[in-house]
Amino acid sequence: MLLGSLRAALIGAICLFTAAQSTAVLAAETFPSRPITILVPFAAGGSSDVVMRLVSRQVSESIGRPIIIENKPGGAGNTAALVIKNAAPDGYTLMMGHTGSHAINATLYPDLKFDPVRDFMPIAPLISFNNVLIVPQESPVKSAAELVALAKSKPEGLTYGSQGVGTGGHLLGIILAKRTGIQLVHVPYRGGAPAIADLLGGQVQVIFDVLSESIEFIRAGRLRPLAVTTAVRSEALPDLPTVGDFLPGYETSAWFGVGAPRNTPAAIIDKLNKEINAGLADPRIKARFADLGAAVFMGSPTDFGKFMSEETEKWGKVVKFAGMKPQ
Repeated sequence: MLLGSLRAALIGAICLFTAAQSTAVLAAETFPSRPITILVPFAAGGSSDVVMRLVSRQVSESIGRPIIIENKPGGAGNTAALVIKNAAPDGYTLMMGHTGSHAINATLYPDLKFDPVRDFMPIAPLISFNNVLIVPQESPVKSAAELVALAKSKPEGLTYGSQGVGTGGHLLGIILAKRTGIQLVHVPYRGGAPAIADLLGGQVQVIFDVLSESIEFIRAGRLRPLAVTTAVRSEALPDLPTVGDFLPGYETSAWFGVGAPRNTPAAIIDKLNKEINAGLADPRIKARFADLGAAVFMGSPTDFGKFMSEETEKWGKVVKFAGMKPQ
């Protein structure tokens, strides 16, 4: 009797597993059957918004279904990430993650209500890009060294804007202040676009912004770039020095990628990865990103997951060095 019961239980378990596999395969074969929503964790008009709309338009044409971009700023990506954590794992609600939401925040927020690695299924990386130190065209500052000298002459310091607490732009300002002994007063925004608007309007004196977001203002002569934060100069602005030329060892880059809720079927993840990589491989997309000062960053879900884990460890050390705290 006992042997028979064990055999029946084993057969039942195998049947359930087989049924689950069949359901997942069927879901992938029919996916997508309706519009897909991708949450962008910053305000409309910023670089993340532009990048995601460019890629999603290409993917939408390929899959024959609309892709809806929903801007959901807040908490440097935490607001959008919590929505994704609790969303149905069916491939229809995705998130554009970035350096802040899926690397920096893991260390910055001790009471984070999601795990950037465990609670998400990596789908595909999108781009990597430079951050750039910029001031209004009317500013007397012409270089990173002059900016530091000006800040040292003002006991109250200078105001600098960022895309929000916990973003790369926020952290870069803290590191610059720590390395040079200057005072920088942080003014967080809900994305790069409103930060640039206030920089142009004189409400803040300097920002670290992603180059893809500010390059058109630079080319139009409305903003003055002082330096890029990567180890090498940007191909989009080859005459612009690096911050590392002034402060050796000062080097960072940033990235965007797409993720899904945990337990999304692997077949759906693979299908989305294939479609996104195909879109990124399009010469028109590559050229547009290059024009924005960004580089296409392609890879498998496994590659992207490994990369995010490495980035979380790397930025965790930087956050601790900077003594950065959530505001």
